[in-house]
Amino acid sequence: MRALPVRLRPLAQDDADDAIAHYVGEQAIEAALGFVDALEAACAHIGRHAGTGSTRHAHELQLPGLRCWRLTRFPYLLFYMAHEDHIDVWRVLHERRDIAEQMQD
Repeated sequence: MRALPVRLRPLAQDDADDAIAHYVGEQAIEAALGFVDALEAACAHIGRHAGTGSTRHAHELQLPGLRCWRLTRFPYLLFYMAHEDHIDVWRVLHERRDIAEQMQD
């Protein structure tokens, strides 16, 4: 099976940029680089195995097909929708945020 291309929507890219800025602002450059590595690994994983993400939030938010995957070593969830020819990443949110409120955007 070939990996599907993974595309970050603008809000997901903004979320990732905000997380990186947070770590850099904390003078934690190594953490920021680790976050980027974890995000890239998560995107690679869902590109190869789109069906492995949790559907819990899909039910709560009434968004059929929405899945989420947790980044390794970081408290962030990657929310995505799998399509036949690609994966759309909608958001990259801290797990302690109000997910329902953030997904309204």
